Amino acid sequence: MHSDDIVISVRDVTKSYRIFGNAGTRLKQAMTFGLKKYYEEYTALKDVSFEVKRGETIGIIGSNGAGKSTLLQLICGILKPSSGTVEVNGRVSAMLELGAGFHPEFTGRENVFFQGSLMGLTETQMKQRFDDIERFAGIGEFIDQSVRTYSSGMFVRLAFAVATHVDPDIIVIDEVLAVGDAVFQQKCIDVVNKLQSSGVSIIVVSHNPYHIERLCHRAAVLHEGKLSELKSAKKVLSSYHELVQGELSQSSDIIASNREGTKEVVFEKVFIETDKASDEDTIQSTESMRIVAEVNAKQSITDVHFRFELYSSANELVTVISTLGLTETTQYHGKHRLTFNMSPCQLTSGWYYITAIAGHKYVRLDTWQRVIDFKVLMKDKYAQDLSMDQGVFISQGQWTFSLQQNDVVYAS
Repeated sequence: MHSDDIVISVRDVTKSYRIFGNAGTRLKQAMTFGLKKYYEEYTALKDVSFEVKRGETIGIIGSNGAGKSTLLQLICGILKPSSGTVEVNGRVSAMLELGAGFHPEFTGRENVFFQGSLMGLTETQMKQRFDDIERFAGIGEFIDQSVRTYSSGMFVRLAFAVATHVDPDIIVIDEVLAVGDAVFQQKCIDVVNKLQSSGVSIIVVSHNPYHIERLCHRAAVLHEGKLSELKSAKKVLSSYHELVQGELSQSSDIIASNREGTKEVVFEKVFIETDKASDEDTIQSTESMRIVAEVNAKQSITDVHFRFELYSSANELVTVISTLGLTETTQYHGKHRLTFNMSPCQLTSGWYYITAIAGHKYVRLDTWQRVIDFKVLMKDKYAQDLSMDQGVFISQGQWTFSLQQNDVVYAS
């Protein structure tokens, strides 16, 4: 591959910071000329290496404190590495934080032209772009107000509009897709798709696996300053889910103790059963899955309803499974077993968890937050790696194909 095909090259980069207890220790350090150490060293990035090709979109996913912002600031030239090299070939437009680079006393209009000048564009070039920027930002008369009066949403709208309308060769987007309403987020995604089709290289940092999977050709997990190998977004997100679940399992006792309710009826156990022998927390998509709850009523009680809330690993509610209208006439006393059968499972690959709730009219009897986590895999490796494996459920059905008047007709 020719070197011109690489727009970003990060080689063996380590970035460390000196942490001083107070201003006095910083002064003492300066006076010792390096002979004595009055600071602690924190390493934000450790031997990070990767390359971004021209026209490629790369995703970086990781928890807070993983080093994502440090990495992006190195790429943008805001920081210098402690060791290693960062080479960037092209004009970089960055969305690193809310209103980064905006002067608080300037109006939105003035900041648009100011940012354009920093990117090397002339006033005439920015005038040609201004109407599109103003239309995309959609902040109305606030475009002529001081940006210190802006809400965080207005900051993001204007900053994103500017960043994507200054003809960048490379654009860096840090969590901006998580800000704003659904309409604005879709506008951002549409712009990113347009930039992709025009050959712009993009780095997307997001906590939302959906954005990483939908937008990125390759992705990597940044964890405790170390970057994993760039792979297909689907494979990397699977690894990230494993990492998140491992961290959550360490606090499972705290989660399990988070119980609310009168305890007249309590969940003693909630688990998942399948027809096939497999790992206890792993389900093959399209096979039968049963959610089972063992409950104990301490005294005779009727008019009880049960609910399972199923969430994705992004804490988004997937569905609610309820007995409302089915069990109110049943009398509960002692131990009972409830089973909900999903045949087939129909969930796409990923991590999920269940919250179990028991209620009596308008009274909460027992709530068990995140009682069980489980993983769903597609039925085979080929299906699991399909980039079109999106959403939360698999639409079941059959395709038929027929020929009619020399045209192919698809019917289902």
